[in-house]
Amino acid sequence: MLTLKGAGAATYYRGSFIFALVCHLAILPSCCRLRGVGIAGRWQDGKMASPVTYRQPPETPDKLPKPPPLARLDKSAKGKYMAYSIRKYQLKDGVRFEVRYRKPDGASTSKRGFKRKMDADTWAAANITTAQALGGFIDPQAGNATVGELWEPWIAKKRISTKPTYVATLEASWRTHVKHAWESRPVAGIKRGEVQKWVGALSKKRSASVVIRCVNILSGILADAVKDSRIPTNPAEGVELPRKQRRKHVYLAGSELFALADNCGWRRLIVLTLGLCGMRWGELVALRVEDVDLQRNRIHIHRSISRVGTDLVESDTKTHESRMVMFPAILREELRTQCEGRCPTDFLFTMPGRPTDKPMSDGGRPTSEGGWFFVALRRTGIERGHMTIHDLRHTAASLMIQSGANVKTVQRQLGHKSATMTLDTYADLFDDDLDSLSQSMDDLLFSQNVGKMWANNGGEKEISLELQR
Repeated sequence: MLTLKGAGAATYYRGSFIFALVCHLAILPSCCRLRGVGIAGRWQDGKMASPVTYRQPPETPDKLPKPPPLARLDKSAKGKYMAYSIRKYQLKDGVRFEVRYRKPDGASTSKRGFKRKMDADTWAAANITTAQALGGFIDPQAGNATVGELWEPWIAKKRISTKPTYVATLEASWRTHVKHAWESRPVAGIKRGEVQKWVGALSKKRSASVVIRCVNILSGILADAVKDSRIPTNPAEGVELPRKQRRKHVYLAGSELFALADNCGWRRLIVLTLGLCGMRWGELVALRVEDVDLQRNRIHIHRSISRVGTDLVESDTKTHESRMVMFPAILREELRTQCEGRCPTDFLFTMPGRPTDKPMSDGGRPTSEGGWFFVALRRTGIERGHMTIHDLRHTAASLMIQSGANVKTVQRQLGHKSATMTLDTYADLFDDDLDSLSQSMDDLLFSQNVGKMWANNGGEKEISLELQR
C-alpha cells in the first residue's frame, strides 16, 4: 500500500479535490436537464452567463419560484398562445377588475366591470380558455352590434333568394312590428325570456301568420349573428309560437263556377281558367300567347307577375319551377279566340282597350265590397262567407279530384312542392272517399263469404257481449 507524507501528500489530495470539483461542475447541468429541475449556469467565453430556469416538476412545487399569478396561457385554434391578465382599477363606488386578453387575430381587447377578481377569472376561463380550446371563441365586443345594424345585411340576403313580393312583406313587418322593439338592442343582451314575452304580447294584437313572420325575422337576424361568432346561441330559436287557424276552403260546383263566370263580364274566361286549371293569379297574368298549346290542351306556366307597391314585377313562379298544366277541351275555342290578333309574346289576358304588351292588374280590391268579384258573387247568389279569387284554385282542385285525378296529378297541376302538401291542403276533399271505401270493403268481404262465416260463428253475439261490458 502506497503511503504519502509531507508535501507529496498535500499535492496529491489538492489535485484530487480539484479534479472532483471540475467533474462535478461539468456533469451538474446535464443532470439538471435530464431531471428537468433546478437552475444551472451557462459558461460563455470563460464567464458565467445568465441562469437558465428549467420546468418545475409537479412533485417539487416548493423548490422553484411560481409564475406570476395573473398570466394565463391558452393555445388558440391558430396555434398561437393567447394570454390574459386581470387588472384592478378604482371607481367611485368601489374596486373593479378588468380582463385584458388578445383575440385569435392578435388584436388586444378587454372586459371590464367585474366586482370580484374571482368573477373575472371565472369569465376568462369560460370565454377565453375553454372557448379557445373548443374552437368556439366569441368576441364580447362583436356582440355589441345591434339588431338594427344586422337587419340590412339580412334583408339584402333575402332580396337575392326570395320573390320581391315576399321581400316587401318582410320590410313592412320589420317597420311595423320588429323595428321599434329590437332595433337598438345589442344582440348579446337579448334573452330568450324577453323574446317569448314579446311574442305573447304581439299575439294578442295580430294574427298567427303575422306573429310567426315577425319572429322569423328576428330569429333570422340572430342566426346570422351566431354564424358571425357574435353570440353563442340564438335566443329566438325554439320560442312558443301561436298556431295558425286554417281557413275553411270554399268550393264551387261546376254549374256555380260557370254561372259566376257569366256575371264577370269580359273577365269570364279569366274566371273559368282559374276555376278549371287551378293556376295562381300571378301565373295567369304572366301568360303569353306562346304559352298556350291549343293542339294538346296544354298551358306552359313558368312566370309570375306580382304587385310590389304600385309596380307590377315579373319573376319566376312561387316554387321557382316551370310546369305544364292541362285545360279542359271546353275552353279550347274561347282560348283560340283570345289568342287571335295577338303576337306570340303578347300577354294572353289584358284589359279591353289597353296595350297587349302590358300586364293587367287585378282591378284593385276585387273581393272588397263593390269590387268586381264581390259583385259577381252577389249577382250569382253565392254566399259562402268571404270568398276570394284564390278560392277558385280550390274549386279547381275539387273538380279534379271529383273527376278521378290522383294526388300526384293534382299536385303537378296546382304547382305544389310535394304530394304531401296537396294531401294536407285538401284533406277535406277525401272525406267522401271514406264512405265509398266502407261500402267497397263490405262488398269485398261478403263476396268472399267472410260475412256469412262471421254470422255463423256468432259474431253478432260476441259484439253484443262486448258492448254490455
